[in-house]
Amino acid sequence: MSWSVGQVAGFAGVTVRTLHHYDRSGLLSPSDRSPAGYRLYNAADLTRLQQILFYRELGFPLDEIATILSDPLADALDHLLARRDALTEQITRLQKLVDVAERAIEVQRTGIELTPEERFEVFGDVVFDLSYAADAHLKWGEQEGHREALARAAAHTKEDWRRLMAEAADWRGRLLDAFDQGLAADDQEVLDLAEEHRRHIARWFTPCPPETHCRIADDYEADARAFALVVPPAEQRPGLAGYLRSAIGANAERRAGAGGPEAAR
Repeated sequence: MSWSVGQVAGFAGVTVRTLHHYDRSGLLSPSDRSPAGYRLYNAADLTRLQQILFYRELGFPLDEIATILSDPLADALDHLLARRDALTEQITRLQKLVDVAERAIEVQRTGIELTPEERFEVFGDVVFDLSYAADAHLKWGEQEGHREALARAAAHTKEDWRRLMAEAADWRGRLLDAFDQGLAADDQEVLDLAEEHRRHIARWFTPCPPETHCRIADDYEADARAFALVVPPAEQRPGLAGYLRSAIGANAERRAGAGGPEAAR
């Protein structure tokens, strides 16, 4: 028994064009032809088509499907396991983006709407990278401090943002001056700047004990997107992220050496 390309397209849920493409690529060529030269598919062809559609549904590229189906030594299980892992990673990534979108919706619902001019006035050259926000949510999302920081950020008014960004800009200017002057990362003035930064985070976002501050500083050095939240790319200098990280680490050691409950705040 055989079926025409139109019949196969109809009950397989694909287009005739797709079947023609599979034929041209050698992925699925019909076994028979009618006296008039039209493609005719037999039962074995339909079985192969079912396999192709199964792998396509899982997102396999056509060349990999061809390898699996044509090579008797190909281990379909290995391919399926690899695809499962890739799909799991994709699901995780999409879930991160969903979480970021939900947070953005929460911010929008606070009623704080900024025109492009106001956004530039408040945030200046500081850029909030969506991909970093997603990655940070995956990394820190289960921690209470991260959730509190997002909640407090969403609750800030436009005036709050003006004030905290003005504070950050003033601090940033003094950090750049210290770096440009060649002050050591453990110089008293630089340590005080590191402590001021820690208190800024605690005041506006979430409690920031020294060990948390050090983890944040690790991100500054490891991820340019994180450091861009502190120093816009146009103002950065080579080595500045590592310099700030060293200062924050030295300040944490200074506070640990001071002892007492205040040192842990």
